[in-house]
Amino acid sequence: MTRIALIALPLLALAAPVPAAASELREMNDTVATLNDPVAQDRMADTITAMVGALMQMQVGPLAKAVAQIDPESDAAYIPDDATLGELAGRDPDYAERMGSDVRAGTRMAGHAASAIAAYAPLLKDMARDFAAQWERERADARR
Repeated sequence: MTRIALIALPLLALAAPVPAAASELREMNDTVATLNDPVAQDRMADTITAMVGALMQMQVGPLAKAVAQIDPESDAAYIPDDATLGELAGRDPDYAERMGSDVRAGTRMAGHAASAIAAYAPLLKDMARDFAAQWERERADARR
């Protein structure tokens, strides 16, 4: 579940509504440029790789000991003092690298999608304006 959430992070940029003002259009173009920038993609992927790698190396023994003191019948009592989160999760040493690669691929995909949305933004804006005008005409006709 966490893996899917991290991979989907770049897709959040696509959730914004079609820009209405020139400043919003510039922001969208900046977002598109960032998502399509290989250096930015690598930076995002490297950040996730480092974070996941560090998280997997975090020692959980002290936490397990505290849990075992509160609940002596829990499985936490059997966790070694020097156990890491990665060992408990059963992840292999390349897990963080694979996660980073997935984020890199997800960011590239989001960049392509954002480019398409940016290209169609003027058309979508015109369509929305036409639909709103049509809606108002239909409402006015229905009230007569």
